Amino acid sequence: MFSDRNFLLLQGPHGPFFSELGRQLRSLGCGVTRVGFNAGDQVFWRHKKSYVPFHGTLQDWPKAVEDLLRSREITDIVLYGDTRPIHAKAIEQARKASVRIHIFEEGYMRPYWVTYERDGSNGNSRLMTTSLSEMQEILQHSAVEAPEIPAVWGQISHHAFYGTLYHLTLLLRRRAYPNFCSHRRMPLETEFRNSLRAFVTMPLQRIRRRRRTRAIKQAGVPYHLVLMQLEHDASFLDHSPFPNAKAFLEEVIAGFAKGAPLHHLLVFKAHPMDTSHPANAENLRQLAHEYGVEGRVQYVPGGKLAQILDYARTAITVNSTSAQQVLWRGLPLKIFGDAVYAKPEFVSDQPLADFFATPKMPDRNAYRYYRRYLLETSQIVGGFYSHEGRRLLLRQVIDMMLQEQDPYQALAAGAPPKSRHLWPVPKIANKF
Repeated sequence: MFSDRNFLLLQGPHGPFFSELGRQLRSLGCGVTRVGFNAGDQVFWRHKKSYVPFHGTLQDWPKAVEDLLRSREITDIVLYGDTRPIHAKAIEQARKASVRIHIFEEGYMRPYWVTYERDGSNGNSRLMTTSLSEMQEILQHSAVEAPEIPAVWGQISHHAFYGTLYHLTLLLRRRAYPNFCSHRRMPLETEFRNSLRAFVTMPLQRIRRRRRTRAIKQAGVPYHLVLMQLEHDASFLDHSPFPNAKAFLEEVIAGFAKGAPLHHLLVFKAHPMDTSHPANAENLRQLAHEYGVEGRVQYVPGGKLAQILDYARTAITVNSTSAQQVLWRGLPLKIFGDAVYAKPEFVSDQPLADFFATPKMPDRNAYRYYRRYLLETSQIVGGFYSHEGRRLLLRQVIDMMLQEQDPYQALAAGAPPKSRHLWPVPKIANKF
């Protein structure tokens, strides 16, 4: 049916999602090729005939992908994230060859959605240049009400499991791909140990988080919540002004010390997949002492955002997608990096000290339009890591990939909402 479409898949999320995506595309008659850059890519790909290992260096890659695009008559390239070096170079070659570029990412409205866009995501997304007034104009053609944002994360254990398995495979079989160089900064051994520790200690960490969260909520003191991010995450590395996480922590603590009322607390909440808790806690202790706010700075190692966000006075982040839940609650928000929600109607432009003292409120009604626009375009119900999440995702995304228009163009042209039959959002089953 679609024998004229040939898909080239590069690196995907940890786990079997790309393999299942490739199987469905092949069942429709599409040509499918998967390039693997390490043993972790290879172990999750089930169709050996379509697998192409790449053993060269990053310098060899542009010529290699150019040859693949030509020899296999590739019409579409599929990637998870658009900024890691191998993907950025592949996108350059794809654009030269007029190849469609499909990009998956974690959901801008996570946890029960994932992101599907064309050409760019996060700071490179079309959302960055689309004004709120343009979104409102397009939404006049749609009467669908968007669903509530669930307050449950949902798939952390699945993500941790596949992450541990992926890095273990890389560690045990790295000789098979001697030139592979991860886009992340930390050594492979360290990343595996951190992933394993996070997976094994998850029950204990859950107990600690609950205790700290309960103590903060019951203290009866106003607090400002800082949403931390993974230091190696593409959004932080490529779309923020900070060289590392510690620089961000210092910026926030300095602003808090200068502008916040003396009875307010500053609560740092770690990313749920962050494995550098001891280092973060030590950095915060040192910085709190340096700026004279000891006893007013708290640290929560991950956990569910809703439980602690509901009682917060404001929220601060670099460009975390968790800020979407902040805006949905109508809380003042201060960010530092490029983000798809960085619209003047939502995000404060105040200096940080002024923000802590008298924060500017977001336009909550305007945010409802923005949220509807995302959920009718690039946000797809489902997930990468659980069986049920992948089933829901694949049910919708195949048709979206095969159509000529991208999700934003389709809505502007008056296409019906892609997932009307799936709203309200079903609970994703807890199974692998």
